[in-house]
Amino acid sequence: MKSSTIAYSLAAATLASAQRPTNTSICDYYTTALLKENNAANQQTLLTLLVNTAVIGNYTQPNVGIAVPGILANGTGDFQGVSLIQYFDGMLLSTNDNGMPASVNFLDGGGAAPLMMNMPANNTSSAQYTLLTHLYEYVAYLAGCTIYGNTVHPYDGDTNMYEVHKYMNIDENEFKYFITQVGLSAASFGVATADVNAIGMALNNAFGYKCSAPASIPASAAPAPQAICIADSCPLAPNATCSDYAPAMEPTTATMSSTMTATMAPGMNGTMYGNMTAASAPTMSGTMAPPPAPAMNGTMTGSMAPPPAPIMTGTMMGNASMTASSTPASYTGGAGSVAPAVFAFGAIAAGLVAAVL
Repeated sequence: MKSSTIAYSLAAATLASAQRPTNTSICDYYTTALLKENNAANQQTLLTLLVNTAVIGNYTQPNVGIAVPGILANGTGDFQGVSLIQYFDGMLLSTNDNGMPASVNFLDGGGAAPLMMNMPANNTSSAQYTLLTHLYEYVAYLAGCTIYGNTVHPYDGDTNMYEVHKYMNIDENEFKYFITQVGLSAASFGVATADVNAIGMALNNAFGYKCSAPASIPASAAPAPQAICIADSCPLAPNATCSDYAPAMEPTTATMSSTMTATMAPGMNGTMYGNMTAASAPTMSGTMAPPPAPAMNGTMTGSMAPPPAPIMTGTMMGNASMTASSTPASYTGGAGSVAPAVFAFGAIAAGLVAAVL
């Protein structure tokens, strides 16, 4: 699956828009309608197309002509001001790492480039690879992929979507933007309007109400809180169980421990250690220690590489605060203009439950 041109026809997409039999799952039906044969390989292709398109926007030809900006694109119109990419480029402490908010770079597997080649990442050791492959498995199980998700690649990731997303403090507008991109992705491949609406409703019911009661998703999992929309603007769930949720808090900007190699005028070498705030114009203060001389304070001006390796170089000139430049990942929509980025797409699959069962 290394080409962005997928071997299905617009006629097949039109066929897919026909009414799906109630005894056939979304996955099995659209795999057959779009890719002719319902087998594990084709189910994986379908999952990859839907997830990757929802993340980075349109990248395949043909499609039915529906534009998909992608979850990573900044919102416009009713979604002006929404920027979901900030949660996944490592610039915020928004990832739950063993119960603590952490900065995780989900762009470390090649970002959008491998997704445009129908791959999860360009290596198997990255956070991006783990994330995307878990998503395919999760979607497969809940979309009713009777071969790929049931026996070939069963989901083995976290089943508590609240815990996964709790440090993001997702608000209602952000959550609705996410659902919209999922629906547009499905529609762009000819998924019938009734099924698109069912997916959107299921996503909203499963994850869109703060304080929602614990649920088992997948059915074999222990009941757990599943709300992703937890900010003040999110609607309160009927029969709310807020005691299962911690107070929502805005994620903070990541602060990284950085080491800088510097040259101090008139030519003394040394290393500066300190803390850097990972923002568009971070500042750093620290101590310059030119070995073996005693510590000296100084100024460093340089550039910061994006996480996870914030290494800075420059010249030490005097006493002052240190400033540096950092270029965070950005995305304007559509795969053709993608900066490497991957969104934590953990919600999509679980939302398909109501449409499958």
